[in-house]
Amino acid sequence: MKGKKTTIHEIAKELNTTASTVSRALNNNPRISEETKKKVFAMAEKLGYEPNTMAASLRKGRSQIIGIIVPYADRIFFSSVIRGIEEEVKKSGYNVIICQSYEKIENEIDDVNALLSAQVAGIIISLSRETSTYEHLKKVIQKNKTLVLFDRTTDALNTSCVAIDDYQGAYSSVSHLIENGYKKIAFFSGNKKVSIFRERFRGYLAALKDHDLPVVDDYIIEVPSDVEQGKLVTEKLMSLAVKPDAIFSSSDFSALGATKWLLQNNYRIPEDIGIVGFGNDPFTQYLEPTISSVDQKGKEMGKTAAQVFLEQVEGRNSIHRKVLLSPELIIRESSTKRSINKMVI
Repeated sequence: MKGKKTTIHEIAKELNTTASTVSRALNNNPRISEETKKKVFAMAEKLGYEPNTMAASLRKGRSQIIGIIVPYADRIFFSSVIRGIEEEVKKSGYNVIICQSYEKIENEIDDVNALLSAQVAGIIISLSRETSTYEHLKKVIQKNKTLVLFDRTTDALNTSCVAIDDYQGAYSSVSHLIENGYKKIAFFSGNKKVSIFRERFRGYLAALKDHDLPVVDDYIIEVPSDVEQGKLVTEKLMSLAVKPDAIFSSSDFSALGATKWLLQNNYRIPEDIGIVGFGNDPFTQYLEPTISSVDQKGKEMGKTAAQVFLEQVEGRNSIHRKVLLSPELIIRESSTKRSINKMVI
């Protein structure tokens, strides 16, 4: 019948052997001789046999597929992480399914359930902005699936995590601004319910304290990672009686908004006001002036998360690992009049 798939029983019939022997040969079982394996693979190719990977996954309880969940796949950082993960896991014969939560907890829960139903080997995830309860992720662990968190993590789960040192990235950025003569530094904070933004806020506060500068509440504003929002809060900041002379932003996109508003309103960067962003998105190096930013090392983070995942799923390491990568501050025109360079932090 047209469209009918070849089965292992048909291969066995052609070779005058049993279906179990064919199955073992196709799965490279050491009990089957190399000669028999060659005959089975040759006949399978001749008959156009395609293995039923879903059925195999159901039998084994897992597949050679890894689920990846990110807030947005089209953000440069997350796409870089995905690339790093995929390049690494493909070396070990795994493929990936990519899901997007769009920063919604209900989407994240649906994604986890769908991936578990597909019998994935495990899940690598960056938590959504709304995620504050973790029953859906505890279910992954309870089903003996490997779970690795990256970038946005939590201590509420007993699992491996990979992130950069957001505290150090922020601390070094603010210290850099201070060392270049800026004393009234505003902070564009992300949602402090999210781990990375809490750490960046801690770094900002610590740098001010260590340099004996006051914390000015009016200079601290929660801003989404959005260009238009960056413009709006910059207009608010620059209407204060005592204006800031620098902005450290938790996001390159809100830093871009700040840059646009300042230039449109005849502020000179870096002479009148300095700017440092976070993320090192490609556009930061093509603006005029170019924007200083903390490189999050997305591809390296992805490769590391994949390596941690493979160690655990393949039983080479049962200990949960907390990996903290060192960020890199890329110093450009927006924050210093000195020669442009890179500073590893």
